[in-house]
Amino acid sequence: MKSICKFDRIFIGLLLAGGACAASAGDDITTSLEEAVRGGTVALDFRYRFEGVDQDGFGKDAQASTLRSRITATSGSLHGFTVLGEVDNVSVIGSDHYNSTVNGETQYPVVADPKGTGINQVYLKYTMDSANGIYGRQRINYSNQRFVGGVAWRQNEQTFDGFRGNWQVLENLNLDYSYAYRVHRVFGPDDGANPAEWSGDNHFLYADWKVAEGHNLGAFAYYIDVESQRGYAAGKTVNNSSDTWGLEYVGTLAMLNVRAAYASQGDAGDSEQDYDADYYLLEVGGKLAGIGLKGGYEVLAAGDGVGFATPLATLHKFQGWADQFLSTPGDGVEDAYVGVDAPVGPVILAAVYHDFQAEDSSEDFGNEVDLSATWPVNERFTTELKFAGFSTDSNRYSDTNKLWVTLQLKL
Repeated sequence: MKSICKFDRIFIGLLLAGGACAASAGDDITTSLEEAVRGGTVALDFRYRFEGVDQDGFGKDAQASTLRSRITATSGSLHGFTVLGEVDNVSVIGSDHYNSTVNGETQYPVVADPKGTGINQVYLKYTMDSANGIYGRQRINYSNQRFVGGVAWRQNEQTFDGFRGNWQVLENLNLDYSYAYRVHRVFGPDDGANPAEWSGDNHFLYADWKVAEGHNLGAFAYYIDVESQRGYAAGKTVNNSSDTWGLEYVGTLAMLNVRAAYASQGDAGDSEQDYDADYYLLEVGGKLAGIGLKGGYEVLAAGDGVGFATPLATLHKFQGWADQFLSTPGDGVEDAYVGVDAPVGPVILAAVYHDFQAEDSSEDFGNEVDLSATWPVNERFTTELKFAGFSTDSNRYSDTNKLWVTLQLKL
């Protein structure tokens, strides 16, 4: 009987100790969750834009007056894990005389800012000392976004569903890999003249090697696989599949900022095209008496009648703001450009001149002048005025003038 009573006492003691540990663990979890919630942030971003387009071939000018409202909620860290959720709404709050690609107003030039509400980002992130991983819908930008980017210029941003991992292998070597099974494009959230989404197995790999102070070498491989979609031609789906690899250098030489790149591309996936094409870039810039100067030469070459393509790039950053070369022509395109920027009081003025030529023929595509005035009033409010004027004698393109007025408030 004594042994049984002794056992009972031990058993009850273990239960009480276990309960105390469970209560303590529960308290720890509750405390950690509370800290994660208290450590979270909520941000608001409102961007109003008026975009006007005067394009030959259209009897009416486009006038788009839109507001993008964004709310972003981020948790604090819970044992290395954080959660982010972001919702965007694009509303027409003024003139709606434009072709958004989904509204059927084809008598106007295109302004690819369709109205709608959608989840822009929602993901779980885990962070360690030398690595991190993100799973979910996310913004993916690589390097200068020439090949893969979020297209933040448009009111409806491009985001990706999938996984991204970053690993600091060595102090001067970083590896970045992404797998995306769905691309949410700027044409969403509804299907229209262009697919709002692309599905497929997309792999992006970028290795960044800091060779020396002020000298970085990047190696990249981008495999884009776009599946077919009912109702859309191959040119808007599978023919955007490609396999691209290349190298780029970013650094400072003799007080000059230098960017140089080379890439090779071929067809991939279910593409109906059979081609190989190259990409070249050399850009040099610097400052003189506070004035920024730059000059560059970028070539998207052609192979077998198909031009080097970058369908997932932030295209507005390249080849002129008039966006005449969102799709590379079959004889390629050469872009020789010079630019200048300077502060005038609180306003930053910039001007860029582009000369466009075919890479694989003798055709002159035209030229473009881009002008901008940006006034960061304070850290929360920014205003910008931009103009792009594209002129051409080519029967493949049209004279186009575009004007933007942007007001952005971040809270």
